[in-house]
Amino acid sequence: MGMDRWGWTPYVPVAERRRKAQREIEKRRKKGEGISPVVIQGRAIASTFWGKSWCENLERYSDYANRLPRGRTYVRNGSVVDLCIERGLIRAMVSGSSLYRVEVTIAPVAQSRWKSICFDCAGAIDSLVELLQGRFSKGVMERICRKSEGLFPAPAEIKFACSCPDGAYMCKHVAATLYGVGARLDAKPELLFRMRGMDEGELIAKAGKAMPLTAAAPTAANILDGDLGAIFGLDLDAGAIAPLPVPAKKAAAKSVVKKAAKKARKPAAKKRLKLPR
Repeated sequence: MGMDRWGWTPYVPVAERRRKAQREIEKRRKKGEGISPVVIQGRAIASTFWGKSWCENLERYSDYANRLPRGRTYVRNGSVVDLCIERGLIRAMVSGSSLYRVEVTIAPVAQSRWKSICFDCAGAIDSLVELLQGRFSKGVMERICRKSEGLFPAPAEIKFACSCPDGAYMCKHVAATLYGVGARLDAKPELLFRMRGMDEGELIAKAGKAMPLTAAAPTAANILDGDLGAIFGLDLDAGAIAPLPVPAKKAAAKSVVKKAAKKARKPAAKKRLKLPR
């Protein structure tokens, strides 16, 4: 599609962009190509911790302020035909006046920052499930989302390329792609770690290693002094627990000791004196 006399491509109505995007999706699927469009239900682009945090991180940087609103409109209208997230790279196809290809390069998290995140989160994230579901304390959330020091990239760590003629630093197609990432993280939060060149399981492992060894491990005596039923989740009946069998030699020795002790406890028998008749 050509440009007008001011160098801008003609405006394409939303309905037409949607039809164009849908035609492209169907065409590629018929060819057997793997395609993953971004589908937004309702007005909210993201609804989970990871998705919302990604979008909020974009919006906190003034570098993106002028272009983000158009990107939100595009992603809500279903214009992101395909979105693929790889290690350090986001690739997308966005429907506008034409179908444009977008590439966003994202730098990996610096090792020093990664170690700092792991250390600060030590002992506060118990499992991979808890991590991916975003179910942890406010302190951990704030640390992971910390501006320029958390897991989310700063503008200096992001580079864009789009096949559209818009010469802006961030065009609306790139903005739509970045918001599409937020929507994708709702379903697959592990993609954030892949994108930043990190393993999500490593955060759990490193956080555990970084944990200060201040609490002494419970001793066997301390554990056994408690309620065994409560510890192991069992309904124990004291009367139903049989004693362990005692070896024969130990049983015999024990019997001898018992008899000796019993004899020692008995009062000495009084001797009867024989008086002369």
